[in-house]
Amino acid sequence: MPSSPNTWVELAVASHHPEFAEEILLACGALSVTMTDAADVPVLEPLPGETPLWPATITRGLFNAGTDLDTVRAALAEQLPDGDAAGTELLTVEDRDWVRAWLDHAEAMQFGERLWICPTGCEVTAQDAVIVHLDPGLAFGTGTHPSTSMCLDWLSLNAIDGAAVLDYGCGSGVLAIAALKLGAASALAIDIDPQAITATLDNATTNQVAERIRCAGIDHPPLPQFDLVLANILARPLIELAPKLAAATRTGGHVVLAGLLERQAEEVRAAYAPWFDFEADGERDGWNRISGVKRG
Repeated sequence: MPSSPNTWVELAVASHHPEFAEEILLACGALSVTMTDAADVPVLEPLPGETPLWPATITRGLFNAGTDLDTVRAALAEQLPDGDAAGTELLTVEDRDWVRAWLDHAEAMQFGERLWICPTGCEVTAQDAVIVHLDPGLAFGTGTHPSTSMCLDWLSLNAIDGAAVLDYGCGSGVLAIAALKLGAASALAIDIDPQAITATLDNATTNQVAERIRCAGIDHPPLPQFDLVLANILARPLIELAPKLAAATRTGGHVVLAGLLERQAEEVRAAYAPWFDFEADGERDGWNRISGVKRG
C-alpha cells in the first residue's frame, strides 16, 4: 500500500479479549488504540478505578500507511487466546482538520429567548442576544448534549443578576460563562480534570469574563455558600455530593442538577430532599434535569 503523510490505516479487531488485542496492536507499532462498542450496550458511571468494557468490543489500531499489516494479523492470530477466530477489518483514514470539519457544519444554538452559544464563523443578529462564543476543544460541553442544553435553558429563563455561582464539574466552563454573561456577579468553576480547568480559563478569556471566574480542582478547601449551584455530572457523583452541594447553597438559593437519566431521577431527588424544595423537572431525550430551592 503506498504511503502518504496524510493517510493512515486502521485495523479493527473483533475479539473476546480486547485487552490482549490492545497490547498486541501497540507492540506492532500502532500509533493509537481505541475501543468501541460493537452492540450498542452503554457503559455509564464506572466506579473510581474501574474500566469496564462492552460485552462486544471492537479494538481499533491506527497505523502509518505502508505498515505491513499481514505481520500484525499474524501476531494477532498467534498471540490472541481466540487466535484465528478474531475477525479483522481494514479501513483507510484520511487526514482532516476535525475541529474545522465540525465548525463547517456548526450553527449557533439558542436557549430561552436571548442566550446563544455561537461557534467561530457563526453570527447572531438578534439585538438583545447574550452570546457565549465556544468551539469544541479540550473539554466536554458545547451545549449540544441534552443535559447541558437543559441547564442553559434554566439559566436563560431564571433571574440570576448579581448571583454568586458554583459550576461543579465545569467541563468547558460553558455553564459558568453563560451565567456570567447573563448577569451573575462571580463564578467558581471546579473540575477533576486539569484540561477542563485549562479549557474553562481559555473560554472565559474569549468571552471577556475571566476577571469574574475562578477555577479549582475537587480538592478545593471548604466551599463558601453560593446563590446558584450547577452540577452537570452523573447520577452517582450527584448522590454522593448531595451534602457538600447542599452546604454550598445558601438558604433560598437554587441548585440545578443534570447528567442523570430519567430512571435515576427519583434516587437523585431523594438524596437532595432533606434540603431542597423541587421545581418541575426538565426532560429531554431520556435525560433529566432536577432543580430546587434550599429551605431555611
